Amino acid sequence: MGQRREMSPAKRDPPRTFLSFSQLLLNSGSLGPPLPRPKVSYLEVEILDQRTGTPVSIIDKVHPSSTVLDLKNRFHKACPGWCPSRTGLKTDPNGPFLPDTCVMETIATSSLVSVYPTDLGRQVGWTAVFLSQYFGPLLIYLVFYLRLSNVYADAIKSRRPLVVHLACFCHSLHYIKHLLETLFVHKLCDGCTPLRNLLKGCAFYWGFTAWLGYYVNHPLYTPPYYANKQIIPSLVWFLFCEAGNFYVNIALARHNQRGLHPGPTCNPFSWLFKLVHCPQYTYEIGAWISFAIMTQTVPVAVFAALVSTQMLLRARKRRHKYLRRRNGGGGAYRRAAVIPFVL
Repeated sequence: MGQRREMSPAKRDPPRTFLSFSQLLLNSGSLGPPLPRPKVSYLEVEILDQRTGTPVSIIDKVHPSSTVLDLKNRFHKACPGWCPSRTGLKTDPNGPFLPDTCVMETIATSSLVSVYPTDLGRQVGWTAVFLSQYFGPLLIYLVFYLRLSNVYADAIKSRRPLVVHLACFCHSLHYIKHLLETLFVHKLCDGCTPLRNLLKGCAFYWGFTAWLGYYVNHPLYTPPYYANKQIIPSLVWFLFCEAGNFYVNIALARHNQRGLHPGPTCNPFSWLFKLVHCPQYTYEIGAWISFAIMTQTVPVAVFAALVSTQMLLRARKRRHKYLRRRNGGGGAYRRAAVIPFVL
C-alpha cells in the first residue's frame, strides 16, 4: 500500500493575493447604504400689483434660504425701476412689510409665493434720523437761552433765576448724551426708513423744544412755587436718571453683540433689570418728569407726558416679544414693562 500523502496547507487553502483582495473590495461596493443627496426645492415668486393683482414680474429658482433683501435685489435686476432701498414687500396687500432679514422659507406655504411691492419713497439711514432728531433740539433750545436778537421783542434786562440756567444745563446734557450714544454706543442697523419718518420725528422734537424753550427762557418766567425745595431734588433725580439711562444703554449695546438678554450686574443702575424689562425707558421717563417738576411749565409737562406714553407703548411691545421668545421662563412674567410692580 502506498502511503497517503498529506496535502500541504498552501495547496489546501491558497492565500489570496493583494490584487484579488483589492478587486473584492471594488466589487463589493460601499460598506453602508448610499447617502441620499438632499434635494433643494426652489421657490417661484410672483410679484403682483397691489391694486390690480396683475403680475409685475416672476422670479424663478429662489432658494428657500434666501432673504427678502436677496429677492429685492433680483427684482431690481428684472425691473430696474424698483430700487431695493425704496421697495417694501408684503404677502398681503393690507399686511405689514417683510423685514429684509426675513428668510423666504418662513413665509412660503407652497412652491409658489405671491408678494406685493410698494414704493416707500426716498429713504434715509437710521443714524441720520437720530442725529437730526437730537441735534435740532440742542440748537433750538440754546437759541432761546441765549436770547438772540428778535427772539423776545419785549425782553426785560433783568437777572434770570437759577432754575433757567439749570434747565439749560439739563436739557443740553440730555441731548448731548443721546448724540454721543448714537455715534459711539448704539449699534444701529444698516437699514433705512422713509424720509417722511424723519420729517415727522424732527417736527415732533423740534416743535416741542421751541415751545418749551420759549416759555422756560422767557423774561417773564417765574421760578417754581417751592423754589429750591423743588428745584434741587428734581435736579438730583434728573442726573440720577440720566446716569442710569446711560449705563443701561451701554449694557444693552454690549449684550446685543452677543445675542443675549442683559441682566443685573455689579453696577447698581443695572439692578432695575430685576423689576422691569426696559429700564432704559424707566430712567428716560424719570428724567423728563423731574425736568417738568423742576421747571414747572405746561409745555414741559405735556412733552413729558407724550414721551412717557410713547416709551411705555414701546416697552410693552418689547415685553410681549420677549415673553413669546422665552415662553415666560426665568420669572419673566413677574417683571413689568417700565414701572416696577405696576405697568
